[in-house]
Amino acid sequence: MILVTGATGSIGTHLVRLLQEKGVKFRALVRDEGKGRALGCDIVTGDFDDPGSLAAAMEGVDRLFLNAGGAQPVEGEQPMVRQQKAAVDAARAAGVSRVVKVSVSGARRGGRLAQGAHWEIEEYLKASGLGWSMLRPGGFMQNFLTGTAAFTAGGRLLDGYGGARVSYIDCHDIAACAAALLTGSGGLGETYELTGPQALTYAEVAQELSAALGRTVEHAELSPDELAAGVRAQGLPAGFADDLAELSRQVAGGSLAATTTAVRDLTGREPRTFGEFLAANADGLSRRFIDS
Repeated sequence: MILVTGATGSIGTHLVRLLQEKGVKFRALVRDEGKGRALGCDIVTGDFDDPGSLAAAMEGVDRLFLNAGGAQPVEGEQPMVRQQKAAVDAARAAGVSRVVKVSVSGARRGGRLAQGAHWEIEEYLKASGLGWSMLRPGGFMQNFLTGTAAFTAGGRLLDGYGGARVSYIDCHDIAACAAALLTGSGGLGETYELTGPQALTYAEVAQELSAALGRTVEHAELSPDELAAGVRAQGLPAGFADDLAELSRQVAGGSLAATTTAVRDLTGREPRTFGEFLAANADGLSRRFIDS
C-alpha cells in the first residue's frame, strides 16, 4: 500500500492519476475531504500538524510519497521541517519500508528558505533507518499558469533572474518519476536532480506563451532588490524578502540552468518541453491569460 501526501497539489494530482492507471493499491492523505473525494480514490483525512491523523493514515502502508507545502513567510524555522519530520516518525513507527521525498534543487545546509529546510528534512530521513529516494526539482512550469510567476497589471511577465536560463520541469514528469520509484525496486539511497529537457530564459518563455496564445506576451526585468521591496510592501517579513532576493540572485547566476537525464533514466522517456506542457494545459492557459 502506498500513501500519497500532498495529493491535491500540483504533483500529487498527477501522481494519483498515474497510480490509478497502474492499478496499484494506494490511498491519499488530504486535509480537505471535498477536494479529496474529487480525486476518485481511497482517501484519509489528516494533517501534518496532527500526529494522530498521520498514525492512522500510515496503517497498512509500505511506501510513502512525502510532499508537503513550500517555504512560508515566517520568522524562524520553516513549518515544513516540523511537519515532515513528524511524517517520517509516523512512517517509521508504522513499519513503512520506503519513502520517496520531494525536495528541491540546491538543498543544502544553511540554504535559504526551502533549500535549508529540505536539506534538514533529507538528513532526518536518511538517519531514520527507512529506505529513501530524494527528488530534487527546480522551477515548475505550472508556476506560469497558477499565478506564482509574477506579472505586471498589464500582463507583462516579470523576469527576476536577469535573463538567466532555468530548466523548468512539468509537475507531471516529477509525478512520473515518483510513480516509478514507488512501484519499482530501484533508486534506493539515490538523489535525483529533476529538470526539463531545455533551459529557457524569460524572453523565451514569453515567446512560447505568445505562440500558444496567439498574441504577444511581453516581459520586463525585475531586480532582486526590487523584488524584495515589493515583498516588504505586502507586509511580509523583511528576512523572507531578503531570502527571496538572494535566491533570485542565485538563479540569475545560473543555479538552475543545468539539465539532467534523470526523468529519462527513471521513466524511460524524455521530459516534456515547455511547448508540450502548454499544449497539454490549454484550458488552464486560457483561464490564466484570456478569461482573467
